[in-house]
Amino acid sequence: MVRSLWTAATGMIAQQQNVDTISNNLANVNTVGYKTETNEFKSLLYQTMQTKTTTANAEQKPIGAQVGLGVRSAAITSQFTNGALLESENPTSFAVQGKGFFAVRGNDGKTYYTRNGDFNFNLNAGGGLALSNSDGLPVLNTNGQPIVLNGNYVANRVTVNADGQVCYPDAQNNPQPIAGMVIGMTQFQNPKGLNKEGDSLYTVTAASGQPLNEATNNNLEKSVIRQGYLEGSNVQVADEMVNLIVAQRAYELNSKAITTTDDMMQTANQLKR
Repeated sequence: MVRSLWTAATGMIAQQQNVDTISNNLANVNTVGYKTETNEFKSLLYQTMQTKTTTANAEQKPIGAQVGLGVRSAAITSQFTNGALLESENPTSFAVQGKGFFAVRGNDGKTYYTRNGDFNFNLNAGGGLALSNSDGLPVLNTNGQPIVLNGNYVANRVTVNADGQVCYPDAQNNPQPIAGMVIGMTQFQNPKGLNKEGDSLYTVTAASGQPLNEATNNNLEKSVIRQGYLEGSNVQVADEMVNLIVAQRAYELNSKAITTTDDMMQTANQLKR
């Protein structure tokens, strides 16, 4: 009976982690570019109670008897489906339609990736306009360099087309591409393998594979950038609420298994009286 205590305890721990994951999804329902996370489970070791040949007459049995020892979390997987497009009045808001990621340079010099396109132009030390995210990290172009415009440009007149080309109007007010100013788009062979760093940022891991530059890789389906829109979270509140109820019931059932085992042990201890 002690086995059932520990088995039910692993179930309670796993369901608590499941509730934590669901709570994080609900907390980020309005976070731009957030991708919903799913908790995946796996069973623990099995203890063999009888082998296939264990019978009273030593005859061959078709199956044996094994008892499982509980459950544990195997992984928390991000679901990289596209979120809804949300209109924004900010001209430097960009949504991605496709599999691409924006690239930004962190304060530590490393490159981070994000689906959050809520950007702004900031004045740098030289008086130029640097495209950056809400934390001031510079957005990188297709060559991996920060997108910086000189002081002759006015921020609210800058436009970006669907290919990520940064444009500025000429004398006839027709948008003209600015040389070398293309917002970089990066894809990964396995985006679920990216490491989550917080602040809607991801880093490369061995599981994700190396970043694939859409500008230099013709085998990739190019992403589309929509100016004046943001990609909303892909969290489905109704689904998360159902998952939360199921996780709560599973937690209660495992708790009930512990109390039932306790009652059985108490009954067994009282048999000698």
